[in-house]
This record gives sequence, C-alpha cells and structure tokens, in this order.
Amino acid sequence: MFPIRDHNPSGRRPFVTWLLMAANIGIFLSYWLPLSEVQVAYFFYDWGMVPRFVTEGGGWTGLFTHMFLHGGWMHLFGNMLFLFIFGDNMEDELGHVGFALFYLLSGLAAAGLQYAADPWSEVPMVGASGAIAGVMGGYLLLFPKARVDVLFIFIIFFRIFPIPAWIVLGVWFGLQIFNGAVTPTEEGGVAYLAHIGGFVAGVLLTFRTWRRLGGTAYWSRTHGTPDHPEAVYKLSRSSIPKVPRH
Repeated sequence: MFPIRDHNPSGRRPFVTWLLMAANIGIFLSYWLPLSEVQVAYFFYDWGMVPRFVTEGGGWTGLFTHMFLHGGWMHLFGNMLFLFIFGDNMEDELGHVGFALFYLLSGLAAAGLQYAADPWSEVPMVGASGAIAGVMGGYLLLFPKARVDVLFIFIIFFRIFPIPAWIVLGVWFGLQIFNGAVTPTEEGGVAYLAHIGGFVAGVLLTFRTWRRLGGTAYWSRTHGTPDHPEAVYKLSRSSIPKVPRH
C-alpha cells in the first residue's frame, strides 16, 4: 500500500524537484553499476554521514553528500516517487531557491537527529529520505486534505483509493516514530530517526509560509485542500470489473 500521485497540480514547472531527481538518479548509477558490493561499502564510508567521523572532527562533507546516495534500486525508487509526488507543490509555494534551501535544511536536520541519537556510531547513513521527509511534513501543513491516490495490492487484488494527505502522511510519520522507538540505532538499517527529524523540520520550516498564507484562515478558505482546482484522473475511481449475470 503506497502513494502513487496526488490531485494537487503545481502552478509552475518544478525545475529544482526535477534537478534533485536527476542528481540522485545520476549519482546512484555512477557508483552502483561499476562498483562491487565491497567497493560500494567503502564508498559509503567516504561519502555517507558517519556519526563517529563527525564526532572526531571530520566527515563534514557527508552531512550533505549522504542526501544523494542510495543503498539499492528500491531505496532510490521509493525516495524519488515521494519526491515526485510532493516536491512540486512545495516548490510551487516556496519558490525555486526557497525550496532548494528548504530541502537541504530538512536533510541536515534529519542527519542531526540521527547523529544525536548515537554520535559514536560507525554505520554510514545514506539516502534522501530525511530531506524528502521534510517535504512531506511541509506538504502536510499546507495541504492536509489534498487527495493522494494510494495503490493497494493484496495478492492478485489491486485498487487505487484517493485518501486525504493527513491520513497518508500521518500514518507514515506514526510508523517512523513506532519503528524508531523499537529499533536500536546501532543495528543500522532504516534511519527512522532521520525521517522523524526531517519531517518535523519540514513542518517548522514551512510554518512561516503557512502563516503568510493566512494560517488557520487559509485552511478555512481552502478546507485543507489545494487553493486551485484539483487534478482529475480517469483511474482515480477504478475498481475490479464486474461480470453481469446472464
């Protein structure tokens, strides 16, 4: 069960979102295809965010470069899908330069919380998840009731459901909190705390824009949905075909 698109078209071309996606994909291909598994591991130690290196006074570049590295095809695909769905609308509201700064600051906040949890960890953190979590947090504040199409797959049954953004993103954030609470940071794997840090940072960084738009009055005027006509998709109400009786 995962989101595939929203009904919230942007009013301008999201050049920064496209550039970020291209950079992430291009950088991933540049090391994933030519390097062996062992070489990739060393590559992550050089360019990922390793808390212990930062604690010892080095590894500062990893605080930025880790946002453009991914540990596999599904890691890359999932992050780019979420950036594609939610990034254009945040760029529309914040502007190109503002969104670029917002993205980087969310990623730094994500790395900061992960670092604070275990500053002596030697596990390199890689991925754009923290920065994209910030995008999701900002989207939730501005468009809590924007419809997001979620693809539900159960064995051979599949269907697309339009669900309000506050449910999709709220459930996602709740899972990060739960998993972060039960998963020891020293085990590596998914950096749940980074997701939490990025999401909270995204909400806080978007707060000024939300206030400028009117705050709760903006929600009242738009009913929590986009402040423009929604996109309509032919498959938004798709269902399993019914066979009539004869």
